[in-house]
Amino acid sequence: MSLLQRLEKQKSLQQEQAEQQELSLTRRDLRQQNRGQLQELTLNLHKKVISKLNDTSEDSKENPDLLAQKIEALVNELLDEENENIARTQRQLIVAEIIDETIGFGPITPLLNDPNISEVMVNGPNQVYVERDGKLVLTGVKFRDNAHVLHIIEKIVAPIGRRIDESMPMVDARLPDGSRVNAIIPPLALNGPTVTIRKFSKDPYTVDDLIKFGTITPQMAQFLEACVKSRLNIVVSGGTGSGKTTTLNVLSSFIPADERIVTIEDAAELQLRQEHVITLESRPPNIEGKGAITIRDLVRNSLRMRPERIVVGEVRSGEALDMLQAMNTGHDGSLTTGHANAPRDMLSRLETMVLMAGMDLPVRAIREQISSAIDLIIQQNRFRDGSRRITHITEVQGMEGEVIILQDLFTFRQTGVDENGRIKGSFQSTGIRPKFIHRLESSGIKLPADIFSPSIF
Repeated sequence: MSLLQRLEKQKSLQQEQAEQQELSLTRRDLRQQNRGQLQELTLNLHKKVISKLNDTSEDSKENPDLLAQKIEALVNELLDEENENIARTQRQLIVAEIIDETIGFGPITPLLNDPNISEVMVNGPNQVYVERDGKLVLTGVKFRDNAHVLHIIEKIVAPIGRRIDESMPMVDARLPDGSRVNAIIPPLALNGPTVTIRKFSKDPYTVDDLIKFGTITPQMAQFLEACVKSRLNIVVSGGTGSGKTTTLNVLSSFIPADERIVTIEDAAELQLRQEHVITLESRPPNIEGKGAITIRDLVRNSLRMRPERIVVGEVRSGEALDMLQAMNTGHDGSLTTGHANAPRDMLSRLETMVLMAGMDLPVRAIREQISSAIDLIIQQNRFRDGSRRITHITEVQGMEGEVIILQDLFTFRQTGVDENGRIKGSFQSTGIRPKFIHRLESSGIKLPADIFSPSIF
């Protein structure tokens, strides 16, 4: 082979490698590389696309797939008219960004569509973190400026009747798929508009998923299913991000399909699969500071709706009193969650929340209400490696003197950390049969005799 042929072959090989490298670039890398030169072009194209879409029929606007195809055709048409010499990969990037901006939620749309991401955190326009596999990771996603972030926030909150401005700079909302959104803007947020999105999977997790994740064991799951079907009142406690709502969803799936369920939440997140479900959502005050409907108002109203099950997304304040009264007046099988670090702490928090209702009740009366209303506390924790586990399933046995008696039935004991930083430990049965076992049996549920025998799972 001549020198010229070798040089031509080497040049061809280098060109092929360059093309392969260009094809392998991620969408994030393309954004970073072309941000400066493509941003102005993309903005101008977006304005033109929006003006042309105003003439589009309502049918295509309501169909996201048809609208995305229409936008792609418009962008390519505009680029051809303006004789823009744009590479194919860059053209695809422009089309994708305009589609995300028009029918999605801007730059974070790919993150919201990624099933491996469980949380998206926007800390101003230049910093976006995600939680992937329980770990926080900084992404290369950026917004143009604060106004761009504000536009996306308004796009999220407007369809559900919420608002955010200087007079109300904080808002809780939800995405169409039920994902929870919290936003806070300047002057309260000094880093710029801040958005936290807790994603939910399109298909709600089942008890089999929790077993697969190591959150719970089959024996514990069988026991909890029996408790829900036997109409025990259950509180799921845990810290922020510990998976309380996911566990509440799973517990709710055990409710028989022929029962009337009323769910009450600040922002509707629960994804119940039963047919007879009434979903209630609280309402913030209007621009005049009036018209607020609180969780407590909804709990009281739900008692007039002939509910067979009341599911409160989370008790935070005075609604705890109404919830306890409902549990004590024939509404068995109610479910709720609360923030606490341990089952005993959950009882203390409930006492505090009852006092927040403004009722001047003696502590003993409050504790008697709690002990007679709640049958079971499920404690869930998030560990350093990002895993979530149910660490306690605890029975509320009643009062002894001035103290509420608790008895652990199942626990998780951490034994260490492996070489990869993963938590090591085991689930254990304490060997104690709950006092409410007769309620399970009277409901026709027979648990295996060895489910309460002291053992390690």
